Amino acid sequence: MSKKPTTPEKDIPTTGHTWDGIQEYDNPMPRWWLWTFYATIVWGIGYTIAYPAWPLVKGATEGILGYSTRAEVQAEIDSFDAANEGMRQRLVEADLNQISTDPELASFAQNAGGAVFRTWCAQCHGSGAAGAKGYPNLLDDDWLWGGDMEAIHFTVTHGIRNEDDPDGEARYSEMPRFGTDELLETEEIEQVVNYVMSLSGAPQDASKVEAGKVVFEDNCAACHGEAAEGDREQGAPNLSDAIWLYGSSYADVMDSVSNARFGVMPNWNTRLSEAEIRAVAAYVHGLGGGEAAAE
Repeated sequence: MSKKPTTPEKDIPTTGHTWDGIQEYDNPMPRWWLWTFYATIVWGIGYTIAYPAWPLVKGATEGILGYSTRAEVQAEIDSFDAANEGMRQRLVEADLNQISTDPELASFAQNAGGAVFRTWCAQCHGSGAAGAKGYPNLLDDDWLWGGDMEAIHFTVTHGIRNEDDPDGEARYSEMPRFGTDELLETEEIEQVVNYVMSLSGAPQDASKVEAGKVVFEDNCAACHGEAAEGDREQGAPNLSDAIWLYGSSYADVMDSVSNARFGVMPNWNTRLSEAEIRAVAAYVHGLGGGEAAAE
């Protein structure tokens, strides 16, 4: 059996690269590798012709097949929307306070509302709705503007202290800046802060509590109430329950009294449908702190 003739090493061209006396030969690539390489080039050219590929100034080439991943996703979304249209209509037509009494509707509202919350609300209130400093905890039963279904629905619809609500019904209240606007002396602010802190914990300086009570009655009771239990009609927080939206330290409370707070919540009636607003209201109401409708 004869052996295949081999090319003498001295006849094989080199690349000219040499390392430690070792030369790199310029052998031809295997044919199977070359044909595979050429096939990928042909496939790549065909792909850019058939599918969107080349970027343009305001988009990309569409391809002769007209395929679009966005259109595919939108078609799938539309199919689910069509399947849920009946439940959405039922949700819109239902009495807000009766949603929880219909197991099928309540289940739909909880799932749909959870999706809306995680998409639009979690950025401020947290993925678990526990809130953060300046953003209310939606898991407890401490409500600034009311915690029944109608109150929550109204708040979500119109927002708080925003200027974008087309109906002009955003909830609104504004706390005076007792320090910035020199409505109270620094000593009076220190006194009222110690009084407020004494209602739910230990004041920093107990000797100022009694004087602070007088300052509170003269300047704060009109909104927060004589017992400092707040007023939901004005969004005035309860100051006696040890729940603090902007922090419970002496410095935090001093800052609140001196400079006031002015938290803003968007109105969602221009971003969400009525069904989505009702769904997220039901979801928030069911987190643990939702209240029954007022008699």
